[in-house]
Amino acid sequence: MISPANNSNGSQPNGGFTEAQKNYLQGLAMGSDVARKVQGLPVLSNCATGTQAAAIQLGPAGISINGQAATGGADADGGVVDPQRAAQNRFLTSGKTLSKEEQAKRDTPPLDLWPKMKEAAREGVFPKGTDVFLWKFHGLFHVAPAQNAYMCRMRIPGGDLKSWQFAGVADIADEHAGGYVDVTTRANLQIREIPADRGCAVLEQLMELGIIVRGSGADNIRNVTSSATSGFDPQELIDTLPLAKEMHTHILNCRDLYGLPRKFNISFDGGGCLATLEDTNDIGFQAVQVTEATASADLPAGVYFRLTLGGITGHRDFARETGVLLKPEECVTVADAIVRVFIANGDRTNRKTARLKYLLDDWGFAKFLEETEKELGRPLRRVESSQFELPKPPDRWAHVGVHPQTQTDRHYIGVVLPVGRMTSDQVRGLASIADRYGSRRIRLTVWQNLIIPDIASEDLARVQQEIESLGLDWQASSYRSGLVACTGNAGCKYAASDTKRQAMVLASYLEERVSLDVPINMHLTGCHHSCAQHYIGDIGFRGVKVEVGEDMVEGYEVVIGGGYADQQHVARQLFPEVAFDDIPPMVERLINFYLEERDGQEPFATFARRQSD
Repeated sequence: MISPANNSNGSQPNGGFTEAQKNYLQGLAMGSDVARKVQGLPVLSNCATGTQAAAIQLGPAGISINGQAATGGADADGGVVDPQRAAQNRFLTSGKTLSKEEQAKRDTPPLDLWPKMKEAAREGVFPKGTDVFLWKFHGLFHVAPAQNAYMCRMRIPGGDLKSWQFAGVADIADEHAGGYVDVTTRANLQIREIPADRGCAVLEQLMELGIIVRGSGADNIRNVTSSATSGFDPQELIDTLPLAKEMHTHILNCRDLYGLPRKFNISFDGGGCLATLEDTNDIGFQAVQVTEATASADLPAGVYFRLTLGGITGHRDFARETGVLLKPEECVTVADAIVRVFIANGDRTNRKTARLKYLLDDWGFAKFLEETEKELGRPLRRVESSQFELPKPPDRWAHVGVHPQTQTDRHYIGVVLPVGRMTSDQVRGLASIADRYGSRRIRLTVWQNLIIPDIASEDLARVQQEIESLGLDWQASSYRSGLVACTGNAGCKYAASDTKRQAMVLASYLEERVSLDVPINMHLTGCHHSCAQHYIGDIGFRGVKVEVGEDMVEGYEVVIGGGYADQQHVARQLFPEVAFDDIPPMVERLINFYLEERDGQEPFATFARRQSD
């Protein structure tokens, strides 16, 4: 009970209510009135809350509050209503204003836009206003002014593709787009330079290939990632690809999971040799081992998943431990409950604080897990870290080159892609190699490259030669093995710098001048959104405009010392802004200093962390 006389609870003296208490009481009263109005009963509010009375009306379109549609909670038939709308209503009834994106979703259900999109395609026009945002629910991004064209982002759970699907994407890129394909940092594919009249055709042809795009952008759960070497990794504790696909299918078949306050990332790591970066996701599932030595009646020996929450490295935060351990078969159900708690309680008024991290910061983990347990209807399993073993550290070279598989006389080859980009002919060539020498499968990685699995020993030399004949490579220098770049200002309106082109210039410059015997991760991202995750790179770069004389030129903030997995660390700023022309020689000096002063084979990030700026 709220007592106006209890000053220890933050109320006002002399019997007054705080604004928070007024808002709570107003929302409670208005919620009651909404329910009574639906049932044809008189409303009871406009009393003793000390708040402004609300105009509640029941019309053909349902209930409205102060002119705002309000169908959350119960519909006119007494049924359950869209959780997104119910969450929006709670903000509105407390007197707050929805963000423009939330209002757009409220005015026009994004999943019902297909007829409008088809009409725009027939007329050859791009979306305008908030429709640009809503179109992203269907995987189409109008990327003007960088390009007056669409980018189409797909959903490829676990990065797992059939070779014929891969080749089919290349055909679509040739027919309707720019003739090239990009691999993203979520083990996904994008095609670009799609004209206004071709957007729907791209989506239709992708569906014919069995590739889904719905929810690949805007306020949705993005492509679900898992270990790229799942099922053939000698080091893995468990094959996570089935879980990624189960999560993917669950999302696609639950319409109310498309109503998030902001985007959301989920990743499964099976403990294999190739890092999945699950610690950078909103929900991270990391495989761990409970041995016979630490097992108990309540915790039998076996493989479990450690649950982590709140990763968002662009905001300088890794996913944090929850103390929760899950059986593999529990993961999707628990993820569903977590997402639903986020849908119900995430910020709908300020886009900058609408990610899961900020709800966790506001509530604390204990309250969030308590609400998740309420949603689940059962308690979560809490386990001390001493009761399980973490997997072996990942291998930083595992995504490139030739590696043995679990299967006898079979190898996978990690193909090096120039900052994730392939021509359509290269895509078809790689698909053909997988057909003739592999198992007709392609695996995309979060490192913007791909893997061809199931190559027999006797075919390795021919496969290597054919990869090279495509203008690609299967082995990489220390610089290119960890080179990651977002689209940059050549295709993104937010980016300040041409990241993909400049990443290649930087790598070539360093290869010509400094021999390096260990891998080094260099991540170039064009803006604060950090799509290339610059804060986890050994050296990270964030695009900025730099004043040189009277001109503003392309440049970067430079950060150093980032890491992931067993080397988890957020990079620190070294320079706030450096013109790109000065970046290559600056990095050359930095690498030379590292080679001169390092302790044996000490990793660059470890070296950087023990040096002063």
